[in-house]
Amino acid sequence: MCPANMVSTDEKKQDSSIKKQQQQPLQIINLDQGDPTMFVEYWKKAGEKSNIMIPGWHNLSYFPNNNGGNVCWFLEKEFSDEVKKLHESVGNAITKDRYIVVGTGSTQLYQAALFALTSTDDNDDDSSSKPMDVVSAVPYYSSYPAVTDLLKSRLYKWGGDAYKFEDKNEPYIEIVCSPNNPDGHTMEPVVNGNGGKLIYDLAYYWPQYTPITKPADHDIMLFTVSKSTGHAGTRVGWAIVKDEKIARKMTKFIELSTIGVSKDSQYRAATIMRAVTESGQSISLQLAGNFFEFGKTIMIDRWERLRKVAAENGVFSLPKYPKQYCNYFGEIREAHPGFAWLKCNLENVEDCESLIKGNLKILVRGGKNFGMDNKKYVRISLLDQEDKFQILLDRLATVSSASTKIKA
Repeated sequence: MCPANMVSTDEKKQDSSIKKQQQQPLQIINLDQGDPTMFVEYWKKAGEKSNIMIPGWHNLSYFPNNNGGNVCWFLEKEFSDEVKKLHESVGNAITKDRYIVVGTGSTQLYQAALFALTSTDDNDDDSSSKPMDVVSAVPYYSSYPAVTDLLKSRLYKWGGDAYKFEDKNEPYIEIVCSPNNPDGHTMEPVVNGNGGKLIYDLAYYWPQYTPITKPADHDIMLFTVSKSTGHAGTRVGWAIVKDEKIARKMTKFIELSTIGVSKDSQYRAATIMRAVTESGQSISLQLAGNFFEFGKTIMIDRWERLRKVAAENGVFSLPKYPKQYCNYFGEIREAHPGFAWLKCNLENVEDCESLIKGNLKILVRGGKNFGMDNKKYVRISLLDQEDKFQILLDRLATVSSASTKIKA
């Protein structure tokens, strides 16, 4: 036996290994984008119901195999049908007597909506009119300004914070993102002017993130498979539009910019959405349970663990969300958004993004990107895989109010 004051060779090796790990630079973790890879584990277990095989001779034509008489001429009827079935099963949007427009993600649909709401008829001259202001309430989605001004259009321009917008009884467009990216709150229009036109970005209005309180029913509503099913790489989104004229103009914009939307992507998205709908109806025993239940369980677990870290170190604070009745799950619950809108409460730290990037080596998106003057806020994605999320928790837990190494 070793004497009490002696250290074994194995213990020395273990202690040396720990010290080496502590001396190694931290691996950089990217939680800047909302990359929804947390859903990978579900789809691995989903079975053949979510698979699709496309022969090499299929989908060669520009034109859809079956359009079903839709206004959007490149829309596949199968995709449109599955969109309607999914919304009906979830209860988050009205699709009856509405027009479906498919796009390469909701970003393209957003641009198409801006064009449709600001362009005049072909025989009208709009060269003398000034660009229409496009606004959204701070904190707004960080890509809105850049995407709005990308084409430097004479039809519209970014107008900034909806709270600060001066309504002059002139036409304007307000984007209502609900639940809001980045802070997860339910949003309503802010300006409420007579000349206002509204675009509702409802990318996160799905039951894994927020209570479904009622079916949304607005003039233009944008959705995407990226956040609904996790298939960001498929690059497909859709708009639900009330007015046929607007739907036709949106279709024209997409036709001129990309000559439609990939048929392969539409068929894959249709297959995935069918699997999601059936998972909630317990039709297929191969599926790994209810897809939305899977997502909700993960989001609840992650928010509980994140809130525990924030409460224990006292350095960070997080938004609070009201409890509401969710029609889909039939229960009272609160929102568990796909992003954490994190605030740093340290007095000696003015820039939370610099703290987390510089000290913790985690890539996040600072509040200034969302129109905030206050740099104490950051947006952190909670949609990545479990190993990255656990690293996030571990590193946040190392920050304390007594730390003397913070130089952000």
